[in-house]
Amino acid sequence: MGKVASGKIKGSSSKLLDEFNASISFDKELYKEDITGSIAHVQMLYRQGIIDKSSKDKIIRGLDYIKKEIEDGFYRFDIKDEDIHMSIENRLTELIGDDAKKMHTARSRNDQVALDFRMYVRRKNRDLVELLISLESVLIKIAKENTDTLLPGMTHLQHAQPINFAYHILAYASMFKRDYERFNTCYTRNNISPIGCAALAGTPYPTDREYEAKILGFKGVSINCLDTVSDRDFALELLFNISVLMMHISRLSEELILWSSSEFGFIELSDEYSTSSSIMPQKKNPDVPELLRGKTGRVYGNLIALLTVLKGLPLAYNKDMQEDKEGVFDSSKTAEISLKILTKVLETMSINKEAMKKATKKGHLSATDLADYLTTKCGYTFRDAYKLTGEIVGYADEIGKDVSELSVEELRRFEPDIKKDVESVIQLENSMNARNSQGGTSTEETKKQIEYFEKWIESLGERL
Repeated sequence: MGKVASGKIKGSSSKLLDEFNASISFDKELYKEDITGSIAHVQMLYRQGIIDKSSKDKIIRGLDYIKKEIEDGFYRFDIKDEDIHMSIENRLTELIGDDAKKMHTARSRNDQVALDFRMYVRRKNRDLVELLISLESVLIKIAKENTDTLLPGMTHLQHAQPINFAYHILAYASMFKRDYERFNTCYTRNNISPIGCAALAGTPYPTDREYEAKILGFKGVSINCLDTVSDRDFALELLFNISVLMMHISRLSEELILWSSSEFGFIELSDEYSTSSSIMPQKKNPDVPELLRGKTGRVYGNLIALLTVLKGLPLAYNKDMQEDKEGVFDSSKTAEISLKILTKVLETMSINKEAMKKATKKGHLSATDLADYLTTKCGYTFRDAYKLTGEIVGYADEIGKDVSELSVEELRRFEPDIKKDVESVIQLENSMNARNSQGGTSTEETKKQIEYFEKWIESLGERL
């Protein structure tokens, strides 16, 4: 049968045009959605008396057979069919004859592709949400085991204040929770059916769009057909959400790379998710987090590409929009494998608690606590306490000690009113636990945060 026939085009197209125009090489990814959408459409056509039962049953049987052919690897995708929609329609015609041609009644390829693509994006939203919950569960498990594990908290990549490792990990749990929420609201907002809009202006057939939407699991139908066939906001939202997700993954990956280096030694990645150098046998490279960091640029590119395609398009459908799918397919697959492998990397890595604790003895992490002590116990203004603490830090550097290791006698050289209780204040564990304000790093507050995330994950159980 070949491509769609037209009264306007008399001659055959060139082979070069066929290659340039065809999308079958990538939009075959939508075969499930196309078949599911077509089955729902013919059920609606039969219900409305537009086609008879015999035609409906033949079409559905034929579509089921084609789906099995594709999934069993026997289906032949031909560039002459142009796209997945015509490929399936042509194969159906081979199987059942002219009844197959009734399948396209009261719809256009414009609303058909919009339906297939929207269903694909909806499915990927749910897939990514489930993978995010798996990642969150691993992060919470790590956090529960490390609420007392001291770690230098950093700003500007410089040692700043003592925190616990669980607290640091929960910062990423917070990021990925926001990602979950973005994907979830994107799913809800875009769960609207475009089918029945036809080319751009609706159809004169007595269709029932609401019925068809219900069969396909949509919460309702779109309002304006002209907007609907040219709308790709749902795809842009998915690409944006994936981009933010990958940015978060990249930030965590950067820390995994740093932490696994000899300079830090905070973690060791398992051999299962590491590689070796081709020339240096002693090396163990963090290739997985490096690849995750690198793939972030890839998904950013896909978002910018689609934004650029859409920015100057007049209503309604334009062929430029054939460029909407490959980036979405690529970003979706990239995000899926990234979430899966990051979860495994975190599950299997070893944590060197002693190295983390040792690192807290560098950088005078309890200096702020000393300044607060001078303010509350010795009558200093904070600015004056800040200045004096700076002098004490300089002294500690000269004698090769951390502020937390200074004795009361050494501190009294700078302020005679300092009492013995200062030792408790500048002790690193106490410094960490002193930050007990809501959302702070103390072990007590960290455990509350873990409890919050556990309850949140538990509340999602029925909705996944």
